[in-house]
Amino acid sequence: MFSSDRILALNVGAGKIILAEFSVKSGRPPELVNYGTYEWGVEPENEVGVGGLLAPAIREIMKSRGIRPAPLMLSISGQMVFPRFVRLPAVGEDKLLQMVRYEVEQNVPFPMEEIVWNHQFIGDDSSGEQCAMIVAAKIESVREVTDRVVEAGLEPDTVDVAPMALYNCLRYNYADLDGCSVLLDIGARSTNLIFIEDEKIYSRCIPVAGNAITQELAKSFQIPFAEAEALKRERGFVALGGVFATEDEVAERISKIVRNVVTRLHAEISRSINFYRSQQGGNAPSRVYLTGGTAVLPHLDTFFREKLQVEVVYLNPFTNVGVGNRINRERAGADAFVLAETVGLALRRSLACPVEINLMPPEIVKRKSLKKRIPFFGLAAAGILLSLFSWTMYETQMGKLYAFQGERVSAKLSACKAKQAGLSKAEKARGEVQRKADAVRDVILQRTAWLKRVDAVRKSLFEGMWLTELVPVKDAAGTVTGIRIVGRGWVDKLREIEEKARASGRMVTAVEELRDRLKTQSAFGKGPQDVKIVGVKDVEAFLIEFTIEAALADSAAPKDAEAR
Repeated sequence: MFSSDRILALNVGAGKIILAEFSVKSGRPPELVNYGTYEWGVEPENEVGVGGLLAPAIREIMKSRGIRPAPLMLSISGQMVFPRFVRLPAVGEDKLLQMVRYEVEQNVPFPMEEIVWNHQFIGDDSSGEQCAMIVAAKIESVREVTDRVVEAGLEPDTVDVAPMALYNCLRYNYADLDGCSVLLDIGARSTNLIFIEDEKIYSRCIPVAGNAITQELAKSFQIPFAEAEALKRERGFVALGGVFATEDEVAERISKIVRNVVTRLHAEISRSINFYRSQQGGNAPSRVYLTGGTAVLPHLDTFFREKLQVEVVYLNPFTNVGVGNRINRERAGADAFVLAETVGLALRRSLACPVEINLMPPEIVKRKSLKKRIPFFGLAAAGILLSLFSWTMYETQMGKLYAFQGERVSAKLSACKAKQAGLSKAEKARGEVQRKADAVRDVILQRTAWLKRVDAVRKSLFEGMWLTELVPVKDAAGTVTGIRIVGRGWVDKLREIEEKARASGRMVTAVEELRDRLKTQSAFGKGPQDVKIVGVKDVEAFLIEFTIEAALADSAAPKDAEAR
């Protein structure tokens, strides 16, 4: 049962936000009853995040459209997250969860304490493998949105991701899909590309979208970004190619600029399709669904139909979702391109959806959990008062009984003292066993220290490097004080690392970059001589071998435990 038959769905985009109100009932599709939009009006080069703009924008929409607070379903941009699709062996649930966490640690380029993440298993494991979708985001980026939402007087129930909300919207409104379908959401700053095939899902965020067209127009016509955006909306369309005569030279010039940008987008889409087919085992798309604010450009569907040689249609998010009588149907139809995500969010509240990701910051989860417990706290307080009253009555009645039982207890106490000597002996034996167990535990902890050091080395390696040998380094007393790391690397991969370093103003080799990474690991010392390069040599023209010695941060461990 829901606490409210109304929910709000908020889509925070790069160019605008959409706040929609839905009527929801459990097990039934939601119905759109009200919505409003707010455009940021911020040029891309000046955009530094939602910041202080979001809360006033939400309040403005709620005031202008007469929307009252209600449980909120929120989606964040696909550019804010790190999606990963992995295949795992079909094992028990506990081991699967451990492997998922390991994949997060390996694939997300931030420490675990700095991210919020969620996962969902896709399909079954009948093929011997279990597919998993992992979605992670920097927690500070999510908080930048959720804190402003709370500041506006709302509190999110769910923090979804735009591509997943779109996926749920498409799946619900087009339930009889067969083959491979592609959902192309062309927004202001990025394009979400989502593959849907049976129970399989794969998504990619492409940084080519509406703002790229506006920037090219501004550059070509030497006008401000805002004027170029207005020009794109009023006169922009996709040139269909070929030679044709027109008296409107400005329109022809605009259309060619638009076509150049969408041609770049098509190239990225083609690469993604090839990757999906080769790496994810998918089939070629048989249809494309268009949505997003930039999808309204005239002839865009024709362009992709000709380029991709598949059926291209516009996504209708209201095929199976109702629209209330208060909604202007003509206006809702024109805005359908930007309402699909809010429909996907609303479906999360009233129905079970194929993909249910939630990136809620932990402090909001704790706060909501505490609010749910408040009624129980009240009941507990009433119970305590009742118990105190009952106890007073009970104490009076039980006084006499205690006196009688006291005599019996005294007799039993005498018998128990006779057994005290035996218990003391057993306690002494237990202490000896505990001492031995503590010693075994210490040995195990010392052994696991080496696993942590090996893991620290592995995490520091760049792509294209691998280990060939790890050798303990001992001092004259036989104590292990360091570790000699011998590894190899592909020359072309190491050059890429060095080029990135030079681009950031640092003239270092790839092995020096590895050395500096090792210094940041807590397992090793951080002094200038604690981690040093011993040697680098060419093994082949395309392969080098390197040797690094790293002093251990805990080198005082006993030599016999370290050697084990």
